[in-house]
Amino acid sequence: MRYCNRCVYPEISVNLNVDDEGICSSCRTFEKFELLNDEFWARRKERFEEVIEDIMSEGAPDNYDCVIPVSGGKDSYYQAHVMAREYGLKPLLVTYHGNNYLPEGDYNRDRMRHEFDADHMVFGPSVDVLKKLNRLCFKKMGDMNWHAHCGIMTVPIIAAVKFNIPLIIWGETAWDISGMYEPDDFVEFSARARHEHALRGFEWYDLLDDPEEPLSPKDLLWAKYPSDEEILRVGVRGLYVGNFFKWDPNVHTKLMQDKYGWKQAEKPFERTYRKMSNLDDRYENGVHDLLKFIKFGYGRASDHASKDIRTGYMSREEGIDMVRKYDHVVSSDLYYWLDYVGMKESDFWQIADSFRDKRVWRQEKGQWVKDNLWGGSSSYGPVRS
Repeated sequence: MRYCNRCVYPEISVNLNVDDEGICSSCRTFEKFELLNDEFWARRKERFEEVIEDIMSEGAPDNYDCVIPVSGGKDSYYQAHVMAREYGLKPLLVTYHGNNYLPEGDYNRDRMRHEFDADHMVFGPSVDVLKKLNRLCFKKMGDMNWHAHCGIMTVPIIAAVKFNIPLIIWGETAWDISGMYEPDDFVEFSARARHEHALRGFEWYDLLDDPEEPLSPKDLLWAKYPSDEEILRVGVRGLYVGNFFKWDPNVHTKLMQDKYGWKQAEKPFERTYRKMSNLDDRYENGVHDLLKFIKFGYGRASDHASKDIRTGYMSREEGIDMVRKYDHVVSSDLYYWLDYVGMKESDFWQIADSFRDKRVWRQEKGQWVKDNLWGGSSSYGPVRS
């Protein structure tokens, strides 16, 4: 295992590379973005205005100007702020409700149509179906939250097609996670990225015919991505605000708190130090992220610390301290989830351990062991038969 010498990411992180100087591709790409001046972002803003004007000129003047997929989080508020407040457009807010919200997340989501001049459509599948998907996808791919990734990447596109709205506005791009994109890349939402990254290569039809978790095509209507013909008929395009405006989640959070009373988590998370991320999903910072640690040996604290190190909010030494404190924690929401889906803890660990990546984990004296960011190795739980 190699770790970046500048942030705290391991090389096993998605699409990440560590160069000969020990610097990861995400940090290298961030260097390029840091060189961009105000003139560059002014030109990007002009290009954004030209693109949305061109797209909307082909739409109906009495229709919604755009769809904004929202969870009610800080990024959702920033997307709505840009489109509704700064540009005076009439968006349709679309939420996928996976039945996982924390109280602050419920509050923030429901406040959006009060704070912005925007209609808000909230869609949630049957809870019985959601419980089946939680169990099935955990067993099948080690991710009980597949339904949430699928929902937010599908329901807004369905809405855009149904309402004939050609423009969808997303938040940040993926460049700060893996360094996949250069400053001059104008990344747009694609069905391929949805399928390969967000949905782990699975589609709704892969979840049918399981004898233990029976699901019908009607149960998963919301998970069926529109056809190419439907997309082309409407001319749907998904743009990322992060392509056109400098992205800083800490700055955006402060702005959304000051302008709209957006609430961060009142209670600290058990697996990360941030209190502003993933309030729409109690498992995203918890047991879902615990599974990432079980599989790949790093977690949400590594994600957050790496971003904050790059943007200067934290030193690498402080980031290492955050990783040591949080990444390995078995958070209490595990037991909330086990009760929710009716699963024994012993069954959870037996399934979870089957997804451990052999590039990270090895067995020594009945324990799972991995190499640490700060040097040496440590055991993180027993090997369960």
